[in-house]
Amino acid sequence: MVERSSKFLLIVVGSVCFMLILYQYVAPGVINFGSPHGYFTEEDEGDIFPTPDPHYVKKYYFPVRDLERTIDFQIKGEDVIVFLHIQKTGGTTFGRHLVQNVRLEVPCDCRPGQKKCTCYRPNRKETWLFSRFSTGWSCGLHADWTELTNCVPGVLNKKENKQKNQRKFYYITLLRDPVSRYLSEWRHVQRGATWKTSLHMCDGRTPTPEELPSCYEGSDWSGCTLQQFMDCPYNLANNRQVRMLADLSLVGCYNMSTVPEKKRAQLLLESAKKNLRDMAFFGLTEYQRKTQFLFERTFRLRFIRPFMQYNSTRAAGVDLDNATIQRIEELNELDMELYDYARDLFQQRYQYTRQQERRQQRIKNHMQQNHQGLGLGVSLWPSRGRQSVVSALEDGEVEREEGEEGGRTEEAGSRLPTEDYMNQIINRW
Repeated sequence: MVERSSKFLLIVVGSVCFMLILYQYVAPGVINFGSPHGYFTEEDEGDIFPTPDPHYVKKYYFPVRDLERTIDFQIKGEDVIVFLHIQKTGGTTFGRHLVQNVRLEVPCDCRPGQKKCTCYRPNRKETWLFSRFSTGWSCGLHADWTELTNCVPGVLNKKENKQKNQRKFYYITLLRDPVSRYLSEWRHVQRGATWKTSLHMCDGRTPTPEELPSCYEGSDWSGCTLQQFMDCPYNLANNRQVRMLADLSLVGCYNMSTVPEKKRAQLLLESAKKNLRDMAFFGLTEYQRKTQFLFERTFRLRFIRPFMQYNSTRAAGVDLDNATIQRIEELNELDMELYDYARDLFQQRYQYTRQQERRQQRIKNHMQQNHQGLGLGVSLWPSRGRQSVVSALEDGEVEREEGEEGGRTEEAGSRLPTEDYMNQIINRW
């Protein structure tokens, strides 16, 4: 009798274990026992995002309205995300994340052999994403802010065969350390890339050959040396990030004679800062996990797999002396200032968002403890007494630095700040 009971119990336990293992593979995003698919649950999110540096010194003042970025993105409504893809900023990888890695009710349809995916809304056949991998280069190859803002509405109206004025466009982009980005573009051009099919449309026309001369003769500039790349005064790689984010109409587009050089540079820089600040979201190539975190919190969308930080790039493999680095920085003086501004805004947004989440979590935990201690059920509306507790937590509690809790901090001071998560990921998975 005892032997039969033992066998029965063994069968039951084995069946339960088998079902748990099978369920993990069938629905890996629901529970997490180390799924090989690399999915993660919301409970794991706190482990994969870096702790804000408690010693970070803010360089610029930003009001709360510039730090708060939470959008009620209506994927079933008329909202559209527009990705401004600047060359050599990691935009190709991020663009693939948007079409292949976002957890959606109706995922984008990406078929083998096709360059574009179909990203329809869950309730109708209209796109919610305007990007290279969803709509293609519909406004021209690597269209900039000036081109996109004037082109996107008309393109979508044509694609959907209807006139719509109630769409909301949420612009997003990525920035990269200017020296690294410049070197990466040089290596790309050296291999034969030209981007000569870019339109550079501004104020209803493309620039004339006199306004935008070519740096080379022939079909491409393959094999050019770094010195040749730097010596061309018409090279669009110089200050590319500022030019692509600014409103070029303010300075007469590509006509250099319209505005004096110094005033033109200042107008472009201030315009780029404003447009970047007003965008729904921007990320930094050097901070992949923070970029993921801010995108998810901004649009209330979740990625299936975490972003990876790749530090070994073509730009990182270029050995330069200090004089060459200084020369590149001079050629990209506006980009250097923009990136410094953007990095500070990015870090402050990340720190602010993390602190807000922690504050809300503490309030939630405190409320639950009160409910349990008083034997009360959970109520949607706090009582007068509990409201005072919430007010005290929100207004009177001093925010502790996240670094005090033993989390990782990012090293500051190097040219290329990076996030090394490989050891942690290997340990967890």
